[in-house]
Amino acid sequence: MLDVLIKDAKVIDGSGAPAFDGNVGIQAGKLVMAKGDEEAREVIDAAGRYVCPGFIDAHSHGDMIIGTKDAHLFKTTQGVTTEIVGQCGLSMAPVAPEHLADIQNMLSMGTTWFPEDMKNWESYGRFLEYASKQSLTANVKMYIGHSSLRIAVMGMANRPATEEELEKMKGILRDAMEAGAAGFSTGLIYTPSCYAEEREIIELAKVIAPYDGIYASHMRNESNEIVEAVKETINVGRQAGVRVDISHHKMLGKPNWGKQKETLRLIHEARQEGIQVICDQYPYTCNMTTLNACMPPWYFENGFRSMTDKLKSPEFRKKLRAEMEDASTPYDNYYLNAGGWGGVYVYSASKTPLAEGKFITEYAREIGKDEWEAFFDLCVENNCETGGVFSSMCDEDVCEIIRDPYCIVGSDGLTRSWQEKGHPRASGTFPHAITYFVKEKGILTLEEAIHKMTGLTAEYLLVKNKGLIREGYDADLLIFDYDRLQDTATYSNSNSITEGIDYVFVGGEVVWHDKEFTGRTPGRILGHGNRLQG
Repeated sequence: MLDVLIKDAKVIDGSGAPAFDGNVGIQAGKLVMAKGDEEAREVIDAAGRYVCPGFIDAHSHGDMIIGTKDAHLFKTTQGVTTEIVGQCGLSMAPVAPEHLADIQNMLSMGTTWFPEDMKNWESYGRFLEYASKQSLTANVKMYIGHSSLRIAVMGMANRPATEEELEKMKGILRDAMEAGAAGFSTGLIYTPSCYAEEREIIELAKVIAPYDGIYASHMRNESNEIVEAVKETINVGRQAGVRVDISHHKMLGKPNWGKQKETLRLIHEARQEGIQVICDQYPYTCNMTTLNACMPPWYFENGFRSMTDKLKSPEFRKKLRAEMEDASTPYDNYYLNAGGWGGVYVYSASKTPLAEGKFITEYAREIGKDEWEAFFDLCVENNCETGGVFSSMCDEDVCEIIRDPYCIVGSDGLTRSWQEKGHPRASGTFPHAITYFVKEKGILTLEEAIHKMTGLTAEYLLVKNKGLIREGYDADLLIFDYDRLQDTATYSNSNSITEGIDYVFVGGEVVWHDKEFTGRTPGRILGHGNRLQG
């Protein structure tokens, strides 16, 4: 007898093949390709609705709020049943107790609180002990972040690692891979990851090679120097012999629009060479991170508080403004990428709530200040703990990238709190990919879009037994009404429940039904390769 029989559905199996009319069964957490006349404890009439594999978020920062109600809201309500976390060089482990304040300062962009147990997470294995006890409505697979690794070994030091420090980092990373980590990520625009030379990245990536680990990189540049950054990222894969995922691939700043023609060509050439490189993308034309990304990263070597003190000086502000206005200053300048303060939107500034939900120009006008002074004061008043959305991309580039066969979908959502304003990608990426690329633009079929969020992601990121509706695969499923399917998250109302997703199954259990949580938490921590946790 089946546990569940889903009858008369339109089945999209995640492979990219056309939908077909069929029935899907669930038995002991696994999929059964049913005929429709089997006995079952529960029968769901899915006539007129689609069944597809649960979405796999290729780029998540959900480890920072793992197990919380907010984590459930951000992922499950948009149909995510598995997330790949620890991206952009930011992971919750390893932690050196003497550098606890530094890593928490860095990770505060993705969470509003830290567990008491965090001081004990000196290894990925120790973090697993904590994570495995949490209530999960989605499965989780984790990279080790380069910034976290660097802080654990050498704090916020602005210099290349010594041989001794590099060996220590390699040892911690090797232990993490033995424990089932998915690979290694960098955030090369952020401190302290940006202080590393290419050699350091290659040497660390070599550690993950024997485990078929994946190197995921927020590259050194996504604007003026993006072609060079893609070449560096691919070269890490070449020299270390590892898989490569270029994170949230995009062209920032109007002068750089169209450069994806060259970057995608580089990806295809690398694959012909035998380097297994892909990219992930979120389906929006605005990017998001801390407002600090407007300023050169080398000023943050001693943390947010130190930068806050510097910004109190009128002379320092004058010097900093000159650097930020100079397009030749060597960093990924989010102020220029957004076309100035009129393209920079404040989503989080807890000490100055009047600024939230406004562009810097709008906020400055309201408080009667010069735009630059308003920005600098905003940073000081919030101890540089602010979040911004940047109007930096165009539809044409986003659409060309997603159509590439080596591009998959990831949210890159910073999920600090459901109560905070943010970027709509945090709660709406996956339904938005369908409404944007399929319903509005018509550049992908529904089957192609779902393939890029399920089966193709599982294939590229080595997520076993997921992403396809196949006999014996894990029963992670969605039932949705295509006509009603609509992301409701916007830039002014960023955290909002998707319409049209009727059921979300994880491991054969219903975790979300008719916009309500069931209270079941069958999600688990996934190991990489043969190193499986449960």
